[in-house]
Amino acid sequence: MNKKTNPGLKIICLNRKASFNYFFEDLLEAGIVLKGSEIKSIRDGKVNIADAYAVEKKGEIVLINSHISPYKQASYSNHNPTDERKLLLNKREINKLIGKIQRDGFTIVPTKIYFKKGKAKIELAVAKGKKQYDKRATKKNRDWNREKSRYIRKSS
Repeated sequence: MNKKTNPGLKIICLNRKASFNYFFEDLLEAGIVLKGSEIKSIRDGKVNIADAYAVEKKGEIVLINSHISPYKQASYSNHNPTDERKLLLNKREINKLIGKIQRDGFTIVPTKIYFKKGKAKIELAVAKGKKQYDKRATKKNRDWNREKSRYIRKSS
């Protein structure tokens, strides 16, 4: 399986747990407001968004609970690893997101962080949480597809 990738995109961090725990309704791209030591740490790949989510505060969308490790060479001007980080979106996109998360059971979950033309971007998903039986069905379907491909390989 050859995946077509954009040569200008450099993926730094994926949230693989999100697709298992949530149904994605909508995906969108946002910029992140970062300090110098944060961007250097992200370039080193020292970022974790597994438990992160986004909320609305004072008419802005803010990323909460993302962990960007402190940059070793930044002495006194280092950042707090779990700070809230403002996301850069258009007013129309912010209003659309606020309207969607006010509906029952929807949340904003980051799916990946990447560099696009030298700028750090984050992909956000408007998502609804899966129930336990949905997770079991997903796992069962994935296992069945794996077994099916094994049978096909053996027979050919």
